[in-house]
Amino acid sequence: HGTGTTLGDPIEAQALLATYGQERPDGRPLWLGSIKSNIGHTQASAGVAGVIKMVMAMRHGVLPASLHIDAPTPHVDWNAGEVHLLTEAREWPQGERPRRAGVSSFGISGTNAHLILEQAAEPIEPAPVSHVAGPVPWVISAHNDAALRGQARALAGHVVDDPEVNAAEVGWSLLRSRTLFDHRAVVIGQERRELVAGLEALAAGEPHPALVHPATTTDTSGQTVFLFSGQGSQRPGMGAGLYHRFPVFTEAFDEVCALLDPHLQHPLKKVAFSTDPEDTALLNHTTYAQTALFALHIALARLLH
Repeated sequence: HGTGTTLGDPIEAQALLATYGQERPDGRPLWLGSIKSNIGHTQASAGVAGVIKMVMAMRHGVLPASLHIDAPTPHVDWNAGEVHLLTEAREWPQGERPRRAGVSSFGISGTNAHLILEQAAEPIEPAPVSHVAGPVPWVISAHNDAALRGQARALAGHVVDDPEVNAAEVGWSLLRSRTLFDHRAVVIGQERRELVAGLEALAAGEPHPALVHPATTTDTSGQTVFLFSGQGSQRPGMGAGLYHRFPVFTEAFDEVCALLDPHLQHPLKKVAFSTDPEDTALLNHTTYAQTALFALHIALARLLH
């Protein structure tokens, strides 16, 4: 935090020494700096400024120096752990583990927050889409049917005017880089002329074999169907991660277990989520396989609905 006070700095430094500064590998101290030394006290934005600083440090692989450090405060026992001040900028090389940093923000009357940041994984380059075999879908969407027809008319004109347009790239861009509105249609084709014909039919409000354009209706009931798989798809621990992460899933799974457990010799949740060999053997028994899959699927349906 780096307040520069004789009260606050020692309290925070000792906490960091006790928490992060113990049992560290040789040559791997906790490096300590403060955003205040760079831009001063920013009041309510101090915490987010620290986050921005560390995100940029991760991005550039450099630990920036904290400025105006004449000497470490004598009110901290710096020998109590491996915590070093960043008196100069240091390289932050990429190791076997992702870069991590802790950012502290201290508010009035001891309102404290500590955030741990971890370097994001490198993005995976998408596979080239210039050579895609098979039909390509073009998803068109708009706020209303008139705008939908206008979108189709404009896209058809663009494709006709530019012979270099790649059908697969157009399909990817329509789906991934544009907002999907409620009124939608899909043109499916393998060749440019087929796709353009579908767009022109949509623009004219006419049917076409390459065009999928459901009739506009305010009644959307009955359009979603969940298909439950049968016995044989069970596996130890299935659904455990969803159970601990999503309350909707948890509530539905517990509701089914409450109805089924009185009829079973072992609690269904224990059998389904356990990785113990005995429970695994039970999960392969029809009684528990069928009931566990039913509970899982009901919870999934609730979560996805």
